[in-house]
Amino acid sequence: MKIGIKGINRVSAAATVALTAGAVIAGSVFASTAQAATPPTPTITAKGGYVMNNGTAKTLFTKAADTRRSTGSTTKIMTAKVVLSQKNLNLDSKVTIQKAYSDYIVSKGASSARLIVGDKVTVRQLLYGLMLPSGCDAAYALADKFGSGTTRAARVKSFVGKMNAQAKSLGLKNTHFDSFDGIGNGSNYSTPRDLTKLASSAMKSSTFRTVVKTKSTKQKVTTKSGGYRYMSWSNTNTMLSSYSGAIGVKTGSGPTAKYCLVFAATRNGKTVIGTVLSSTNATNRSADMKKIMDYSFKK
Repeated sequence: MKIGIKGINRVSAAATVALTAGAVIAGSVFASTAQAATPPTPTITAKGGYVMNNGTAKTLFTKAADTRRSTGSTTKIMTAKVVLSQKNLNLDSKVTIQKAYSDYIVSKGASSARLIVGDKVTVRQLLYGLMLPSGCDAAYALADKFGSGTTRAARVKSFVGKMNAQAKSLGLKNTHFDSFDGIGNGSNYSTPRDLTKLASSAMKSSTFRTVVKTKSTKQKVTTKSGGYRYMSWSNTNTMLSSYSGAIGVKTGSGPTAKYCLVFAATRNGKTVIGTVLSSTNATNRSADMKKIMDYSFKK
């Protein structure tokens, strides 16, 4: 049988269409397979890290997640949680700033909310001073206010006891506090997994969520003479501005703790929450957080 040139062209065209269609289908299959592939587990400089899905508690990333380490100012997450757990809490009750708080800051070379002796500051404002500029003076004021006892030392001891009681009630078996602010005496420690669980629990409080997602605030406080002044605080947690969907939580640092961060973000209705402990510097701490958060959102 003879086939004309036109017939050959038609056959060739049909073959070309079939091959093209097959390539498209194959390409689609390969693309789907590539999209479905689990992203490679990131490497971080921090000695410990942990991320979980806040809705399901499913582990998404882990590195030495149960190794105890110094926590620095991430300790203040528990300070805030203890305050917010008080029965009949009045966030607008006022606390008079004592000289002991400012003396403590000076003696420890600690981070400060720059509270002024004699000023009357509300509990709510102290929470902002605690969590945004990481004020150890604010932490001291809250411990003094919500601890029990006839002396300041007794009240502080009582408050730290409440912190440990909270840790026990949350099942944080690798966590212990010996200070209200993370400037410990050798036995202030936690783990990436425990701190993440603590933050997840703290984030159930609407007040806590509001405070830790605040980038900066200006608060009007009452002075000793009955006048007023404004206190301006900026959040040390720069991921609130640099990471899409970020909603908290707290930075930490110190000679032993190095650079720490407890963080949370929400994207497309999914909230992930996690911790890095003992990163080498602030830049690497942020890079570590970004890598494991990006990875966790893809899982």
